[in-house]
Amino acid sequence: MTDQPAATPADFTFAPLTPVTFLSRAAAVFAERTAIIDGDRTFTYAEFHRRAAQLTAALADLGIQPGDRVAALCANSHVMLELHNAVPGSAAVLVPLNIRLSEAELAYILDHSGARLLVATHEFADTARSVAEAVGIRVVIAGGADDEYESLLSTDSAPEWRDVDERGLLAINYTSGTTGRPKGVMYHHRGAYLQSLAMAYHSGVGPGSNYLWTLPMFHCDGWCFTWALTAAGATHVCLRAIDTAQIWHHLTSDGITHFSAAPTVLTMIAEDPAAAPLEHTVQAATGGAPPSPSLLARMADLGIEVTHLYGLTETFGPIAVNQWQPEWDAGDPTERAILKARQGIGNISAGLLRVVTPNGADVPADAATEGELVARGNNVMLGYYRDPDATAAATVDGWLRTGDVAVMHPDGYAEIRDRSKDVIISGGENIASVEVERVLDSHPDVVESAVVARADDRWGEVPVAYVTVRRGADLGTDDLVAFARERLARFKVPKQIVFADLPKTSTGKIQKNVLRGRRGD
Repeated sequence: MTDQPAATPADFTFAPLTPVTFLSRAAAVFAERTAIIDGDRTFTYAEFHRRAAQLTAALADLGIQPGDRVAALCANSHVMLELHNAVPGSAAVLVPLNIRLSEAELAYILDHSGARLLVATHEFADTARSVAEAVGIRVVIAGGADDEYESLLSTDSAPEWRDVDERGLLAINYTSGTTGRPKGVMYHHRGAYLQSLAMAYHSGVGPGSNYLWTLPMFHCDGWCFTWALTAAGATHVCLRAIDTAQIWHHLTSDGITHFSAAPTVLTMIAEDPAAAPLEHTVQAATGGAPPSPSLLARMADLGIEVTHLYGLTETFGPIAVNQWQPEWDAGDPTERAILKARQGIGNISAGLLRVVTPNGADVPADAATEGELVARGNNVMLGYYRDPDATAAATVDGWLRTGDVAVMHPDGYAEIRDRSKDVIISGGENIASVEVERVLDSHPDVVESAVVARADDRWGEVPVAYVTVRRGADLGTDDLVAFARERLARFKVPKQIVFADLPKTSTGKIQKNVLRGRRGD
């Protein structure tokens, strides 16, 4: 007999939801299957799990306690994947850092987050040492001549997998900060777990899938694909820097089945000299900005079937998916591309999306009445770290405000018409920059475009277009204006067109804030 009380149902019917559990399952079920390919290094799932376990021990040896922040300045690599499991598995908090930020910006994030440790891959060793010294924290470099990271993994200490609260803090992901100081978006274990399952489900990855990491792992924890692929037993193929020639090499030679990329990266892939129709279909997910129907059609011609996802840093990445309905296959290519460009419906782990008026009422589902897209569900942030005012401003009646102007279609699919801050008001008329961009992008000689407002004494604001032209094309302003006038109301046609390469963030978003500052130069 034992003095212990009998088990209650809650003892064996409940376990905290955390994405860390996917790795232990994969190590048991897919032990000898290739988990990671990172250049010349390859790891099975058994090896991946062992290394993550050793890393939990190394973190404990370094004094990392539950709740401590561990920052990562890492390329897409086995190191970043190991950190995504070991740090939350230690009940610590991961702070992924944008590798393209300035030292001042990185130092601000390290200080604001209260990070105690910085781990960096060798590509960023000098920057990491500099910012760590500036804020007074420990730094560990992975790779290079003096690979302290690998040395730490040789510890004889026992793994320190710790219990977690599923609603507890898992990661702090910082926004880009284009309109001010970056804000720390707080992710919880439950949300990351459910978002990972949603990404695995909607992307269709499985044990035979090879996923090319063109998306930065630091961005929304790689849209939670860092854990989703492990849950599915797929292979992580790491790409440490965006190189379209290398991407095409992987696509044609390495059995790549899936990847994710912003529309601008898809454009770069389509414009690479090596671009040619693939012998097998590759599934790609895109998000970060609305893709134009013409871009989606170009990708389809290359054998790359694109699924449009939509989300924010505040929603663990994609909270919505343009889930394809089989009857839509009957449409012609143009009709299918237009349907694919919509943002869609809440993903399988999310709540329903709404489009609301300023007073919070739902707009009619008529594909015409505009309102603000709002969201809620398990994959919405806990709030902004140390910023209750910003958290309050981002919510209304328990819903997250996205800041995107959208319409709702009769079939329940949402479509973004513009960012609220990107709407151009000219002579009292609203002009959606996305609508104008889609027209410009449909010209056969246009690679991509961005439309912003310029102050005007008569009209208040007028649209100005920045356009990148296809190599070798002879396209002039008058030709493009005439093309636009055939397809747009006259007041929507850009009053100035500037031919130029477009500035982009590290995640591939066009920096309209930079273009606004140029004032049509």
